[in-house]
Amino acid sequence: MRLASRVAAVREAAGFAAYATQKYSEALAEFRAAKRMTGHVELWPVMADCERGLGRPERALEMAGAPEVQKLDKAAQVEMRLVAAGARRDMDQLDAAIVTLQSPELASNSVQPWTPRLRYAYADALLAAGREDEAREWFAKALESDKDGTTDASDRLAEMDGVDFVDAMADEDELDADVIADEPELDVAGESDSAPDEDDERADVDADDDLDIEAVADQPVADQPAVDADEDKGPADKA
Repeated sequence: MRLASRVAAVREAAGFAAYATQKYSEALAEFRAAKRMTGHVELWPVMADCERGLGRPERALEMAGAPEVQKLDKAAQVEMRLVAAGARRDMDQLDAAIVTLQSPELASNSVQPWTPRLRYAYADALLAAGREDEAREWFAKALESDKDGTTDASDRLAEMDGVDFVDAMADEDELDADVIADEPELDVAGESDSAPDEDDERADVDADDDLDIEAVADQPVADQPAVDADEDKGPADKA
């Protein structure tokens, strides 16, 4: 931004970075700047979604009905429809959100890049309105068309079917933790607290040796045991 604030692509990139971190006011300002520089309208849907993020769903709906929408390509028009439906849900207009998503693109059997998200949004709106059977049907359709895993339709279906997922790795970690807890506690040196303290035994032996030495030292020199001169010599002296 500091080096190339007058380049539209830079402002657009800055806008998407802010949008990804939910800084909608900053994102909207950057998108508007990019639009002014290029005159293009492809950012119109994401600008409307920023209005939703700022708590202005009415403004998003106004943008959904603006002339700029007619200039969008098919993918952007579908995106605009998704934003408008989201704005309706923000205003607790669930039935209107469902109607907004009902379109030729939704009814089409051909799979396009936007198909999984459109079907998923429709299923989610149906579920919010309490139409569970229809919602399950459309979650299944979304999953069928979602080859790249862009939605969590499979998880939503499993949730509706009452399936609970178990994290096998987490269970193994808990089992390992239980095994470790049952093992004898180790001290700093890595020895078991339940094992005999060898250092204490060595200390007792050394203490006995010290007592023997002191007892001999206290005896008169004549009474002390004689040392064999040969034993006192080293190997070189004996040779």
